Amino acid sequence: MHYRQDGTEQVSRLDAGDIFYAGIGCEHVAHPVGEARILVVETAGSV
Repeated sequence: MHYRQDGTEQVSRLDAGDIFYAGIGCEHVAHPVGEARILVVETAGSV
């Protein structure tokens, strides 16, 4: 997962079973390595 924190891009490699929580306003984008299955949970009305 690539995300921006305090104006600096960070990278967090997630393994099976890991969770990434993106708080309100957190810019983020997934960059899967190979095949990936993901579950995205959002609140109603999120963009």
